[in-house]
Amino acid sequence: GAEGASVCVNYYSERERDDAEAVVSTIEQAGTRAFAFQADIGEESAVERMVAQAAEQLGGVDLLVNNAGIEKQVALLEMSLEDWNAVLHTNLTGSFLCLREAGKVMAAADGGTIVNISSVHEFIPWPGFAHYCASKGALRLLMKTAARELAGKRVRVLNIAPGAIVTPINKFVLDDPEAKHAVEEEIPLGRIGNPDEIAAAVAWLASDQASYVTGTTLVIDGGMSLYPKFV
Repeated sequence: GAEGASVCVNYYSERERDDAEAVVSTIEQAGTRAFAFQADIGEESAVERMVAQAAEQLGGVDLLVNNAGIEKQVALLEMSLEDWNAVLHTNLTGSFLCLREAGKVMAAADGGTIVNISSVHEFIPWPGFAHYCASKGALRLLMKTAARELAGKRVRVLNIAPGAIVTPINKFVLDDPEAKHAVEEEIPLGRIGNPDEIAAAVAWLASDQASYVTGTTLVIDGGMSLYPKFV
């Protein structure tokens, strides 16, 4: 892409194929290789195939960005096991499988970097989203444990914890002016972040400038976690 990386773009189902192919086209126009791969990252065999294909087509795997995630608002006492499992399937099991498989390739080569896109809710509770918070809290300790285990193999593992960002997962807020304003009032910098700000952080963490950084979470939230409501 713009940072010179060749990229495997994962997408979940046929519904997202066109969007994935559009991303591939953008990356190719920037002068690097890219391909799209359909996989449910919570399915072990699918992740194994995806990582193997990425290593074969791109000549290895130097960077994994674990950015798939879902959320669904459900009160704790009304939450079904199906609700719980659906979120954990993608947010935690999927992140684990991608981390494990990419980590194998990196450890067998010259190392690499794994960046999990977590959330401020890896340390901030969020009523109505117990399953989401549990998945992100667990991802924090998965990251730290993986960083300890893989450091000797020159693999760095990190989390980025975004606050409110302009992404599809926040569509229900972005489409409601009152809800959007309410969120902005809870952010000291007074605005919702944009995806480019997260991408820039990923690029830095993957660069040699961050070669001494591992096992930690970089919070990018406009100061949201400083707000008294969340303390």
